[in-house]
Amino acid sequence: MDFNGSGGGNELHNNQFYPSEESKPLLGEISAQQPPPPEGNNNHKAGPCSKRSLLHSSSGMRYKLLQEGDIQVCMVKHPRTFLSKIFTSKYLRRWEPHHLALTDSSLVSATPTGYMEAPLSYSTIEDLQLLSWDNAPKYCVQLSFPGGTVLLQAANSYLRDQWFHSIQWKKKIYKYRKVLNNPSRWDVVLKEIRALVDMALTSPLQDDSIHQAPLHIISTLLAENTNLSAQDYENIIVAIAPLLENNHPPPDLCEFFCQHCRERPRSMVVIEVFTPVVQRILKHNMDFGKCPRLRLFTQEYILALNELNAGMEVVKKFIHSMHGPTGQCPHPRVLPNLVAVCLAAIYSCYEEFINSRDNSPSLKEIRNGCQQQSERKPPMPLRLLRPEPPTEILPPTPPPTTTLEILVELERNNNTTNTLRKAPAEGDSEPNLIDCLLVSPALNALSIQLPAHANRVLGCFALILKMLSDYDDWRPALASLLQPIPFPKEELKYVIQRFAEDPRQEVHSCLLSVRSGKDGWFQLYSPGGVACDDDGELFASMVHILMGSCYKTKKFLLSLAENKLGPCMLLALRGNQTMVEILCLMLEYNIIENKDTQLQIISTLESTQVGLRMYEQLCDRQRELKELQRKGGPTRLTLPSKSTDADLARLLSSGSFGNLENLSLAFTNVTSACAEQLIKLPSLKQLNLWSTQFGDAGLRLLSEHLACLQVLNLCETPVTDAGLLSLSSMKSLCSLNMNSTKLTADTYEDLKAKLPNLKEVDVRYTEAW
Repeated sequence: MDFNGSGGGNELHNNQFYPSEESKPLLGEISAQQPPPPEGNNNHKAGPCSKRSLLHSSSGMRYKLLQEGDIQVCMVKHPRTFLSKIFTSKYLRRWEPHHLALTDSSLVSATPTGYMEAPLSYSTIEDLQLLSWDNAPKYCVQLSFPGGTVLLQAANSYLRDQWFHSIQWKKKIYKYRKVLNNPSRWDVVLKEIRALVDMALTSPLQDDSIHQAPLHIISTLLAENTNLSAQDYENIIVAIAPLLENNHPPPDLCEFFCQHCRERPRSMVVIEVFTPVVQRILKHNMDFGKCPRLRLFTQEYILALNELNAGMEVVKKFIHSMHGPTGQCPHPRVLPNLVAVCLAAIYSCYEEFINSRDNSPSLKEIRNGCQQQSERKPPMPLRLLRPEPPTEILPPTPPPTTTLEILVELERNNNTTNTLRKAPAEGDSEPNLIDCLLVSPALNALSIQLPAHANRVLGCFALILKMLSDYDDWRPALASLLQPIPFPKEELKYVIQRFAEDPRQEVHSCLLSVRSGKDGWFQLYSPGGVACDDDGELFASMVHILMGSCYKTKKFLLSLAENKLGPCMLLALRGNQTMVEILCLMLEYNIIENKDTQLQIISTLESTQVGLRMYEQLCDRQRELKELQRKGGPTRLTLPSKSTDADLARLLSSGSFGNLENLSLAFTNVTSACAEQLIKLPSLKQLNLWSTQFGDAGLRLLSEHLACLQVLNLCETPVTDAGLLSLSSMKSLCSLNMNSTKLTADTYEDLKAKLPNLKEVDVRYTEAW
C-alpha cells in the first residue's frame, strides 16, 4: 500500500478540516471546533459527510488502552483523474475486516492483505479525526496520511472513541520517544517532559501503561545522559512528580532516585517530591522481592532524612506519619514493608564486612580462634548476594535441618570457660547473616569492626525498629517478624525489652525460639548467651512474663532445668524473686531428679530472705498436698453453683481427697486459676467444667499433670484451638464434650487422630459440627 501518493482531494478532503496535528503543539488537543460559517451565510449546508468534534469532554468518559481488536478498514487514496474519483466515491467503497494490533511504532494487521498489506507507521499519520454521518449510523476514525486516508469503522461510538484515543496515545508516545531519545537543548527537553507528563495526566485512557510509559521514557533518557547538572536532575524530578503520586517508579528510575538521595540528601526534592512516593510504596507495595529497587530507594530516602539537621527526629516524624494519629494503623502493609527495609539495611552493613575481609578474619576464623593471616582462605561468596540485578532481602526463614550450616552456641560451664559446639559440616560452608552476628563478646580482639558509614546505617535502622516497637498495635506483628531471625545487637535490646514487658501472649511468646534446636531471643539474652550484658536482668524479665502467661508448665521448666539451671540459680542467689519462684516450682513439680542438685537448689533458696520465705511456703504446700492425696475421702464431689476458685481451694484444703475420681464444677465461677488445685488430685478421672470460665491456660496445665483423666466436659467454656490442641497428650480420654466452644474443624480432626481411645465426642454448635 502506497502512503506517499499525491493528487486531488475527494469528498472527504474537500470539506472543512480540523487543524493538522503537526501544526499544533505536541500536547495540543485535536478537538478544535470547526470554524463557524461566515456571518450572514444562513444557507450553509452540510455535505454528505460532515465531521463533528466528538472528542473527550467534561463528561468524564474513560477507556481502556487498546492493544488489539477487530475493526472494519477502508482506504481512500487521493484521486488523480476523474475516473479514479468515481471509483473512490462513497458508493463504491469496499470495507475489509481486519484484526489490528497497536504496536509501539505502527498499526499492524494479523492478516496482512488488502488495505493493510503493509503496516501503517504512526510517523506517516498526519492527522487523526472522528467522523459521523448524519444519514447513516456509522462510527469511523479517519487517519490522514500523505496520499490518502484510512477509515476505521467501529460497531458503536464507545469503541470508536476507544480506538481514536488509543491510536492517538500510541502516536504521541512514539513521537515523544523519538524526540527524547535525541536531546539537543535541555531547556527544550524539559519542556517536552512537562508536556509528556501533562498528556499522561489528562488522557481519558485508564491503564497502568499510561503513566508507566512516560516514566520509562524518562528513565531511559536519564540512563543515557549521565552528565547533567544537579539542577537539571532536580528539574526533571519535579517535572515528573505528578506522575509519581499514584504510580511506583520503574526500577531504572529508582536507581536514579537512590543516587540523588546519596549525593544530595539535603535537597528539598527529597522532602517535597520523594516523601509522597515513599509513603505510597510503604502503603501499597505487596512484595519487595518483585521490585527490590523500590526497597533500595526507600532505604536511601530514610538515610537521606537522617542526614538532615534534625536527623532522627525527622525520621521519627516520618514513621509517625506512616502509622497515623490513631491507635490503629489503617494500612496493614506499612509495618511489614518497614521491617523488610530495616532488615535488608542491617544485612547490607554486614554484607560489606564479609565482602571486604582482606584485612579482617573470616567468620570461621573467628569461630576457631585463628589469628594468623597465613591460615586464612580466600573469601567465599555470601549466600543471597546477587550483584546484578539486585535481589530482595526478605526476612530469612528458619533453615531446614538438612542445611549444611555452621551452628554455634556459646555455653559457659562452672569454670566460666567458653566452649563452642558446632554441627558437623562437610567442607567449608557459606556463612550467613546469623553466623556473622553470633560472635561471642568474649572474643574482643576479633570483634567485627564495621566502617563508619555502615555504623551510621546500622544505628539508623536499629532506631527505627525501636520506634516501631513503641506502637502497641504494631508490636505483635513486629515480634512475629523478628522471631525467626534473632541477632545479638545492643541497639535491639530495647525492642526485646518492649516484647518482654507486653502482657499479650502473641507478643512475648515470640521471645522463644521458632522451633526446637534453634536459639531465639530468650536464649541469646540469657546469662552466658552471646547478647547478655546485664547479668541476666532482661532474661529474668522474659522468664517473669512467660511464667505469668501460659508457660507455667513442666515443659518450660524442664527446658530451663536442662539448659539454664546455672543462670537461674545465680540470679536466685542474688535475690531475684522470679528465679526463686522458678526454683521452687522445679522442686514442687519434681523436675530435678538428681538429689545433689535438689540440695544445691535448697541451699540457694535458703541463702536469701525471699528464697527462704518461698521455700517455707513450698514445704507447707507439700505437707498439705500429702494430706490431700492421702487415701480416703469421697469419690464424687459437686461444688455449688457460683463457687469460685477460692472456694475450691478452701474445700480441697479441708481434708483428704485421695479417692476423688469424679469432680463437677458445672455452672460455677471457677477460672483457669483453679487448675493449680485440680492437678493435685491423683485419682481424678472425670471432670465437669460445663459453663465455667475455664480457659486455655488451665487446659495446658491439666494436660501435663492429669494424664489419667478419662472424661472431660468443656461445654460452653471460652477455650479455643490454642488450648484444645494440648489435649492431644491426654491419651486416656474416652469422652470429650466441646459443645458451644471455639473449636475448629482442623483442630477436631487433629484431636481425633491423636486420641485413639476417644469414643464419645460432642462438637455441636461449633465449626466442626
